[in-house]
Amino acid sequence: MMNKELMTAKILEAKVSKGMTWEAIAETIGLSPVFTTSAALGMNSLTEDKAFALCEVLDLDKPIAEALQVCPKKAWDGAVPQDPLIYRLYEVVGVYGDTIKELIHEKFGDGIMSAIDFTMDIEKEENPKGDRVVVTMNGKFLPYKAW
Repeated sequence: MMNKELMTAKILEAKVSKGMTWEAIAETIGLSPVFTTSAALGMNSLTEDKAFALCEVLDLDKPIAEALQVCPKKAWDGAVPQDPLIYRLYEVVGVYGDTIKELIHEKFGDGIMSAIDFTMDIEKEENPKGDRVVVTMNGKFLPYKAW
């Protein structure tokens, strides 16, 4: 079985060689660009039909489709990332995480936002003072239960 790291490398190589965007790949296979990219980078899995569809779009072999279907180990290094964009997302959570938590608890009660029953969109908003990145996260509220 091909590992997720090699799978991702093969997908990225094929994406570049075909000159495709994540949006074009996602549209072709019928998934969102965010979820498609996440699966291609090894952090989510695809159903058999979507895995083979992605491989068909990129002219990739069966071992990659099989690797796309394997449930991933969702773990990452505990250190703060050095990539500037990913670091800034950590900064947003560091600065606003407690605020987001307080406001969610105030509006919904004691619980969490699901990252399983979840969607995310990333859009570009043109602005004369500098283009804006718009990230919309939509997760189901999961209340904690008393027993």
